[in-house]
Amino acid sequence: MRVIAGKYRGRNLKSPPSLQVRPTSDRLRETLFNVIAPRIQGARFLDLCAGSGAVGIEGLSRGAAHVTFVDRSRKMCRLVEANLDLCQIPEEKTLVVQAEATEFLRQPARQAHRQSNTRKSEPWDIVFFDPPYASDYLQIIETFGTQMSSLLTENGLLVVEHHHKNTLKEEVGSIIRSRILKQGDSALSFYQMVD
Repeated sequence: MRVIAGKYRGRNLKSPPSLQVRPTSDRLRETLFNVIAPRIQGARFLDLCAGSGAVGIEGLSRGAAHVTFVDRSRKMCRLVEANLDLCQIPEEKTLVVQAEATEFLRQPARQAHRQSNTRKSEPWDIVFFDPPYASDYLQIIETFGTQMSSLLTENGLLVVEHHHKNTLKEEVGSIIRSRILKQGDSALSFYQMVD
């Protein structure tokens, strides 16, 4: 795995040691960042179910102001930190949190992280959610649908990576899918708040 473009372009990243973790492919990352390119400069980015952190690091490389990496695995959080060190990314631009995605998204769980730095508790401009393909996407997406105003900025974007055969709802709570892109076995669903 490597950083595709931007400030850290060409840097090699450590890969997850387990075959149970499925990193987002270089090709799919390229597609993702081609779509979100107009939004990335200065953005607050959440890499949810971060794995190796490759997507969030790509965001930082392309100009994101801050990335929060969340993964439930202690090993994956250490891998994210190792990859941040490899790229020599300043600590003030990142926050690595070991937590279940649903727990992290609940307001009380996020309160604990507010105390360390108020800026880091602000809503995100872009959320990239890449859970294991066998997980319950709907539960997490429903959390976004009901808490969207505290999780995303007004024009924020939720991007869900999923298996192309997993059908996600077009509308959940206050969010609606605006676009879906399929590539190989994977798909990216883009959600925004309903006007």
